[in-house]
Amino acid sequence: MARVFVYGTLKKGQPNYKHMINTAKGLAKFQGRGRTVEKYPLVIAGKYNIPYMLNIPGTGHHVAGEIYSVDDQMLQFLDEFEGCPDMYQRTLMRIEVVEWEGKGGAGETRAAAEGVMECFVYSTTTYPPEWVSLPYHDSYDSSGKHGLSYVLRESR
Repeated sequence: MARVFVYGTLKKGQPNYKHMINTAKGLAKFQGRGRTVEKYPLVIAGKYNIPYMLNIPGTGHHVAGEIYSVDDQMLQFLDEFEGCPDMYQRTLMRIEVVEWEGKGGAGETRAAAEGVMECFVYSTTTYPPEWVSLPYHDSYDSSGKHGLSYVLRESR
C-alpha cells in the first residue's frame, strides 16, 4: 500500500471523491487529515477551474488535504486520472498529520504519532507562467467563496 495526499477534487465531499470509494478502480482507505510541511501555491486555474498545487516549495501556504492508503490498482488509476506525468507529477512530499484515524503497522502508527510522514502528492511543474500570479489557497472546496466551481469531466 502507498500513501497519497489529496488536496482537491478527490477529497471527501468534493466532485471526484466518488473515484476514491469506487472499489472497481482499486482500494483507497482514508487515514486522516494533514497539510504540507512546506508551503506551496494552490491555485484554481484553466477554463474548468481545476485545483493545482504548483511545485514551488516555500511559496504560498501549508496546503490542507486528506491522507489515504491506496493499493497498486488505485495508484495506477490515480496516475491516469491525474494525467501523470504530463499534467501532474506524482512526487513524495512531507505531510504533517493533523488528525489520524488510520490503523496500520507499528511503523505507520509511530510516523503518525511523530506528526510527519511522506506521501505521494500530485503537483505540477508543467503550468503556464501566469498561474504563479493567481490567488493562492490553503484549502480547496469546489463551492468555496472563490466562486470558481469545478467543471466535471463529463460536463466538458
